Formats: sequence, structure tokens, C-alpha cells
Amino acid sequence: MADAVKLSVGEQAPDFCLPNQDDEIVCLRDLRGKWVVLYFYPKDNTSGCTREAVDFTQYLDEFERLNAVVIGVSPDSTKSHRRFQEKHGLRVTLLSDPEHNVLEQYGVWQLKRMYGREYWGVVRSTFLIDPEGKIVRIWPKVKVAGHAEDVLQALKEQQGEAV
Repeated sequence: MADAVKLSVGEQAPDFCLPNQDDEIVCLRDLRGKWVVLYFYPKDNTSGCTREAVDFTQYLDEFERLNAVVIGVSPDSTKSHRRFQEKHGLRVTLLSDPEHNVLEQYGVWQLKRMYGREYWGVVRSTFLIDPEGKIVRIWPKVKVAGHAEDVLQALKEQQGEAV
């Protein structure tokens, strides 16, 4: 397992291509010209991950008004993502990274500890990427409650919109 990569604000976001919930390939470079909210989450249909995806979906129209796309990435399969979207009425794009390549590139695939045992997993994290592909904000170890609103607020601040 690779050590956690530490990306910094101001750096170019690492490019990647992954399949979405409809088995279509989505590449970060193809989203140039738009803001990208790239959030990493551990697992479809768990309580925190569901809440986060539902919250981002709730604010999706506002993100889109601000020229932003919202993309969630987890190790789950595209089929799992499809079921997750259908079950909860999600409209955010979900990408599948079962090999953990992008998770490792972004430093979110880390050794975790729970109930005295260690295991590798996704540390819930969000990256705000500007239209030129630069990282402008990072939220490591995200707490779900209020997170989508915080990201939306940061996007508005980046765009100089009155808050």
C-alpha cells in the first residue's frame, strides 16, 4: 500500500478516468472549464455516505448554477452505484474505483482503525477543483453534517459571490 499522498491547495489535481454508475468513462480533464466538487466516500448505502450523497443531490441545482459538477468516488462497483442512486434518488455522478488507483492518487486510501482493528479504507475527503484543474480547497476527514453546505459556501466565496 502506498503512503498517503499529500496534495496541496494550488496544485494541479491529478487527472484520472473512471467509469460512472452507467458504465460511461468520466475523465477529470474533460471537465475543464467547470468547477469540480470531487468527494471520496467509503461505501454505498451506509448511513453517512447516503446522507452525504443525498445532501449533495439536494444542493445540485445550486452547484450547477455556479458551473460546478459534483462527483463522488468510492471503491464500489458501477452496479452498486446504480442501485445506490435508484434507491435514494441521487443525481450526483458516482465513479467506481475498485482498484483504489484514484483513491491512492488523492491520498484518501489510508490505514484506518476501528474497534481495535486496522484495515485499509477510504477517509471521507472532498476536493474543490477550479476550471483550470487546480485544487483550491481540501476538506480532509469530513464530518457529513453540514458538509454539502460548507462546500457550496466555499464555491461561492471562490467565485466572489456575496454570501
